[in-house]
Order: sequence, then C-alpha cells, then structure tokens
Amino acid sequence: MSTKKENKITFKSGKGKMYVKATFNTTYVTFTDETGNVVCWSSAGTSGFKGARRSTPFAATSIIEEGLKKARALNLNSLDVFIKGPGPGRDAAMRVLKTAGLDINMIADITPIPHNGCRPKKPRRV
Repeated sequence: MSTKKENKITFKSGKGKMYVKATFNTTYVTFTDETGNVVCWSSAGTSGFKGARRSTPFAATSIIEEGLKKARALNLNSLDVFIKGPGPGRDAAMRVLKTAGLDINMIADITPIPHNGCRPKKPRRV
C-alpha cells in the first residue's frame, strides 16, 4: 500500500508562474514557483471531465479555477502567465484570470510557430 506524498513546496515569496497548455482535446494548467519547481497542477481528467467534454471551454474554465484554488491555498499572490496551444482553453483562461483577483505581472503566448515548416512531399510521378 502506498500512501499519498505530502506536498512540501509552497510559494515562498508569493510569486509564481502559470502555464496553460490548451490543445484541441484537453487543457492542462501547471503552477510553478519562481525557479520552475512544479507546485500544483490541474487537468480535465482530474476535474472529472471525460471524452468530448474535456475539449469544451466550460471544462477549461473549471480546470483553471480549480488550479487557482489549489495555488491560493499554497500562498500564491502574483502570477506570470504563459499560454501555449490553439485550443478553446486559451480564451477561457483569460476570462478566469480577469476575475481571479490575483496580481498578474505578464501574459505571454509561447505557442511554437514553425519558421519553415516540415519538408514537403516529393512530387508525384505518373
């Protein structure tokens, strides 16, 4: 029998970073301290969403609200927000952050953009 490990990391200075990964299928949110150690996280599966409901904006708002609740319990006051991906969780994250009541220092879009893309297929010979 394994027992659940107690989380010992908290936001010592009250500052942290929030990473939102919004894919077409689900949304993940991760909270780290200033040095990059993961303190808490939340996803659609942990919030109780299954199947097609994981990709809805409503699921994304409840995921982010749950993550913010966990982070506030661990002494989070101010945030740097990093949003990645094209999914419906992007706009939902912005709406939740507006009403969260936390001090938001920065919002950055870190979605990877290809500079030249993949190599195209060779031309078909008939």
